[in-house]
Amino acid sequence: MKPTGTDPRILSIAAEVAKSPEQNVPVILLKLKEIINITPLGSSELKKIKQDIYCYDLIQYCLLVLSQDCSRIQGGWTTISQLTQILSHCCVGLEPGEDAEEFYNELLPSATENFLFLGRQLQTCFINAAKVYELLHFFQIVTDSLFWLLGGHVELIQNVLQSDHFLHLLQADNVQIGSAVMMMLQNILQINSGDLLKIGRKALYSILDEVIFKLFSTPSPVIRSTATKLLLLMAESHQEILILLRQSTCYKGLRSLLSKQETVTEFSQELRQFTDLLSPMVHQENSIPKKLHQAACLIQAYWKGFQTRKRLKKLPSAVIALQRSFRSKRTKMLLEINRQKEEEDLKLRLQLQRQRAMRLSRELRLSMLEIVHPGQVEKHYREMEEKSALIIQKHWRGYRERKNFHQQRQSLTEYKAAVTLQRAALKFLAKCHKKKTLFAPCQGLQELTDARRVELKQKVDDYVRRHLGSPMSDVVSRELHAQAQERLQHYFMGRAMEERAQQHREALMAQISTNVEQLMKAPSLKEAEGKEPELFLSRSRPVAAKAKQAHLTTLKHIQAPWWKKLGEESGDEIDVPKDELSVELETLFIGGTKPP
Repeated sequence: MKPTGTDPRILSIAAEVAKSPEQNVPVILLKLKEIINITPLGSSELKKIKQDIYCYDLIQYCLLVLSQDCSRIQGGWTTISQLTQILSHCCVGLEPGEDAEEFYNELLPSATENFLFLGRQLQTCFINAAKVYELLHFFQIVTDSLFWLLGGHVELIQNVLQSDHFLHLLQADNVQIGSAVMMMLQNILQINSGDLLKIGRKALYSILDEVIFKLFSTPSPVIRSTATKLLLLMAESHQEILILLRQSTCYKGLRSLLSKQETVTEFSQELRQFTDLLSPMVHQENSIPKKLHQAACLIQAYWKGFQTRKRLKKLPSAVIALQRSFRSKRTKMLLEINRQKEEEDLKLRLQLQRQRAMRLSRELRLSMLEIVHPGQVEKHYREMEEKSALIIQKHWRGYRERKNFHQQRQSLTEYKAAVTLQRAALKFLAKCHKKKTLFAPCQGLQELTDARRVELKQKVDDYVRRHLGSPMSDVVSRELHAQAQERLQHYFMGRAMEERAQQHREALMAQISTNVEQLMKAPSLKEAEGKEPELFLSRSRPVAAKAKQAHLTTLKHIQAPWWKKLGEESGDEIDVPKDELSVELETLFIGGTKPP
């Protein structure tokens, strides 16, 4: 799945690679270096560019180009060295996402193997080449790219140390190549020296033999100094290697050879330290404080370097945060200044409005005094004073009532809540009373007063007088009355039975839903323990009998000989005697039995 928001430069390079012939692909891939170099290091934009490069298989293209013959690539070792830089920079800090397994298990190991193979090719070309310094420069670029890749993916160090190409590079006779490879090995062990013990014993012996051989056989002081530092680092990092150098028969007499060379070497300090490490434990006890001091210095150096690199990585984000905080503070200050200016302008406008209103009121008062008769001036003043007093009283009473209202708001809210609760309670009680009167049996008529009886009797007589019916005897009327009473009683009894039946149906439905829920949540028979199966036995006698009959039928059908099953179908039922059904029927019930 291609990522969204891909850089158009990556898209154009991918399109050119797909359309161009094979010999032009390396030159096109070199354009990735410009994109990576102009992007800030450690930024999210660089991570997105690396992810886009990986998603469009441009890293795989670089790997394929590096695995080809160097003589067929346009630009030669210049192009190859730049492609190694591009490949190492793209692989470090990349988040492959869904293809993480393929990236870590296939792409990275093949990239390290290609780097080492390119180093071997450069080593071969270096022997018979005229331009020695140029090839040495290319070799340094390839080793730096490999070290950059190992610094980002420490798990590849073990693959490098076990590689045959690395051992061949370590065995180089050339001073420049040998020193470069040994310096790379020293830097690798400084990154993670624990992988040195994880490699095979044969590879470890090969590395130690080659380093010791270079220490004693090479006349170059650079290689000898590097070999001494490398052996010292191995011995100080791992006690197992130190014990191996002391006790193994392969390295017997190593300390004596080192002590002979100590007086004529220029790197006598490292050599003396390594000789002290190989000496017996009496000499080692004297050097323990010195080792502790060196270890403390080394830890402090690594820690300070880590803190410095961490601060340098955070420097762009810190500058951005500082700029953001400064701009936000400046914006707040400008907003505060504008707000103060607006408040001052508002105060000034209100003051001008008050002054203008006061001036207008005074002018109006003077004009009124000019219009009023001199004899009515005192009366006018009294009226103005009364109006002013009324206005003051009105505002004061309004302020006091509003203040009292705010103080009584809580009690008013509680009062409204109480009213709401009372209203709801009254509605609920009314519904209950209505339901009770609706389902209650007929309680008969209330007791009538004499006046009400006379009034009702008069209404009945008037109705009978207006609606004369067929004459009916007392016997027939009593029979009709008895029939009406009987039907009324039958209706009420039937309604009570229907209510009981409805309640019974609801209870059965609730029991059925409970049983269904228990069956849905019940474990399988394999997982059931204890008395869990007994909880699902039926309480119904017909159901238990039917289950017993089906169980016995299945048993008889299974136990019957084959010749009795001839001509039978799977759905045929087998008759079971009733005495067998009654056997242990009580065990099918729990919680007592229901009377018939």
